[in-house]
Amino acid sequence: MKVALYARVSTINGKQDPEMQLRELRAYCTRRGWEISSEYVDHISGAKDKRPALDRLMADAHQRRFDAVVVWRFDRFARSTSHLLKALETFRALGVEFVSLSEQVDTSTPMGKMMFTVLGAVAELERSLIVERVKAGLRNARAKGKRLGRPRVSVSPAKIQELRAEGLTLREIATRCRVSKTTVIRALSS
Repeated sequence: MKVALYARVSTINGKQDPEMQLRELRAYCTRRGWEISSEYVDHISGAKDKRPALDRLMADAHQRRFDAVVVWRFDRFARSTSHLLKALETFRALGVEFVSLSEQVDTSTPMGKMMFTVLGAVAELERSLIVERVKAGLRNARAKGKRLGRPRVSVSPAKIQELRAEGLTLREIATRCRVSKTTVIRALSS
């Protein structure tokens, strides 16, 4: 059986590495005697609608380039239960199976199909709970008077006007003053 591997990490700042997921997926496929036809990796939040590697995977599924999709965890694949079920329906219509390694779900079996639906609902609940906890933490921090976000950078409007008078571009001024271009524009207009 030819399979496609899909992995996703939430950040691109180097703190998360998709290789851990891919290593386990490759080992699983080797044990099953499956041929890996493609690997698709996204470095983006699961909540984002557009994920380039997932979009390519879905396009390749429509072209029947593989027989199954194997993921490390289904929450790495789908952003919600509805997204999960829609993808599952698409795969079913195309004759492509779906395997989630961590949850041991294989849609080629009736029990796997049932478990997939239940686990998808649990993953969506878990994500919603995480969002609520984060929002509650932010509300608590604000209530305690903590400032959130980037610290303010003080910049001298006189210095910015002096650099502008020297003929520097807005971007050059921003770079030199270590502020955003928007901050430079704001300082020039005040």
